[in-house]
Amino acid sequence: MHQTDRPLHRPWVGAPPSPSEAPSLYVGLLPRRCLAYLIDIVIVATIGLCLGFILAVMGLLTLGLLSPLAAIILALWPIAYHSFFLASRGATPGMRLFGLEARAWEGSPLNPLQAIIVTALFYVTVSLTAWLILLVALFNERGRTLHDILANTVIIRLRA
Repeated sequence: MHQTDRPLHRPWVGAPPSPSEAPSLYVGLLPRRCLAYLIDIVIVATIGLCLGFILAVMGLLTLGLLSPLAAIILALWPIAYHSFFLASRGATPGMRLFGLEARAWEGSPLNPLQAIIVTALFYVTVSLTAWLILLVALFNERGRTLHDILANTVIIRLRA
């Protein structure tokens, strides 16, 4: 899907509709989010391994001078992946495969800063709580996680 194919309109104005008003936006959302994340992790890990190999070779060729930079690149790679796709396409490849899209609370597409914030918050909250923080999604009607709430975003289904 190209940038021009992405819907730029707001599907709502103000707060997103509740699941009782628009069930097609939320039905089956949590299992789809989990599966989408698994797909994205496979992609991130595969590209990360290739990137790690290239950076290791570069580290050897520079007698270790690039090793600190390589460590930073490898640490930031997952954040860059998720942020890029959320800001430019509204969804990562895994999310797109399962018909999901990230939106700002008022319905607009995510801007680059908001995409970076939601991604960084995801990695910080998950690493600090050993994934337990994701249980928050089970206790709110829109299936929002803590990083969604803090970044003022919502995940919706594109098609039911």
